Amino acid sequence: MFSSGKAGSRIRLGRVPTSIMRTRARRSHSSTPRPSSNYKYSAIAGCASIPVGIWWATRPHEPNHNGSDHDDDVPRIGSAPDKHLGVKPGPDKDQVTRMLSRAAYSLQVTDITGVTRYDGTQLASNSPCEDRFVHGKLDSPWNDGPPWMAWAVFDGHAGWQTAELLKDQLLPHVRHSLGHNITPPPSNHDPLPPTDESIQRAIKQGFVTLDDAIIKPALNIFHSQDPLQNKIKTLAPAYAGSCALLSMYDPRTSTLHVACTGDSRAVLGQKRPDGTWHAIPLSIDQTGYNEDEVARLSAEHPGEEETIVKDGRVLGLAVSRAFGDSRWKWPLDFQEQVKRGFYAPAPLTPRYEVQTPPYLTAEPVVTSTKIDPSTPSFLIMATDGMWDMLSSQQGVELVGQWLESRTAEQNVRKPEEEEPAYAPFNFSRFWEDTTWKFEEGRKTVQDDNAAVHLVRNALGGNHHELIAGRLAFSPPFSRNVRDDVTVQVVFFGDLGRGRK
Repeated sequence: MFSSGKAGSRIRLGRVPTSIMRTRARRSHSSTPRPSSNYKYSAIAGCASIPVGIWWATRPHEPNHNGSDHDDDVPRIGSAPDKHLGVKPGPDKDQVTRMLSRAAYSLQVTDITGVTRYDGTQLASNSPCEDRFVHGKLDSPWNDGPPWMAWAVFDGHAGWQTAELLKDQLLPHVRHSLGHNITPPPSNHDPLPPTDESIQRAIKQGFVTLDDAIIKPALNIFHSQDPLQNKIKTLAPAYAGSCALLSMYDPRTSTLHVACTGDSRAVLGQKRPDGTWHAIPLSIDQTGYNEDEVARLSAEHPGEEETIVKDGRVLGLAVSRAFGDSRWKWPLDFQEQVKRGFYAPAPLTPRYEVQTPPYLTAEPVVTSTKIDPSTPSFLIMATDGMWDMLSSQQGVELVGQWLESRTAEQNVRKPEEEEPAYAPFNFSRFWEDTTWKFEEGRKTVQDDNAAVHLVRNALGGNHHELIAGRLAFSPPFSRNVRDDVTVQVVFFGDLGRGRK
């Protein structure tokens, strides 16, 4: 036995249990005749007083399963320090392009009258990215004509779960609402298309129906017999939130219907007779800075005008319309119950004065615009991660210049631009002599994808150190210098044809 070295104080180390020693004895002598019982117990008696550490150190060697001389498969840890700490350098110019283009897509459209091509890309800042998007053809809501085209971006917040659900469910809900709420004229007559107003009402209904399906079932969650894990999955899209921007193009009427819930933005770029490009807003950001939205909220909650909207935020939230965001919609007593039962987020109180929820709606504002095929035009849709960096007019001019750079010489690329010389950069320059938003002097045209072109110029353009510095950040610190960005650009008429 080992002692502590102090009189009257002995520390007993654990002995190997007899049952373990029997097992080890049998394994060690499995290839020899079995000893007599007297031998067996005498061997055990002799070993019983050996401390555990000594027994493991002196046990017979057993090679591991792959026949090596090591006792096990535990990995070896390097002992020599790396003087550079294993840190890789930030992105170079080629890596910047790859990062901006990783999620890019460009598709020619050959069988939808009026649409020739669309480009898109996404750049994540959160991990995982909270933005989602969808694009493609959609069967006519009345199954009586050519397919429609649809594009949508979803800007999630407080998680990605609501945006993910919208990606899969919003278009089916809207198409169902169009098909069931609008009755087209009989096919044996010369059919007149449904009015824009009726289509707008049906789109709104599709949005609201889906949000109700997210928010209302949770109110009965305590009566559900589903297992806990299923209830939590049901609640997740209600805990999180998302904006939604949807554009639907009806080729039969050449009409573009745009529905906006939140602060993602749709802009139509149209070429004037003098060759300049004009930005036509197809949506208006729905935030606490939007006077119409503030007036709407004040009318819906009389007596709370001074507490609902402060510093452009609705009870702390940047947008005034959204899917999910149950803390702005559920009754307070239910929020307390679901917080205890499911570790849901705490109610907004007492930080914010919540009196008469709901304060948010998912009902969109819908616009309908005729697209003239004889007038060069394109659509830009993007989450606020891009619009925070540049204005609608700047975005339209950038795409217009991108188009002109590709039509100046048929299928011949211009020589590479000469990069201007910039002084060494760090972000304190944002408070001195450099703007963090788009600047005309940093404009560059070097990408084959119009959406990538927009994102590059929004983040720094030809100022490589600025854009590479922004991209060098990893989550969560990347949110200090950029948001998730999702962009789609749609070309109408002959724009973009044949150039992929």
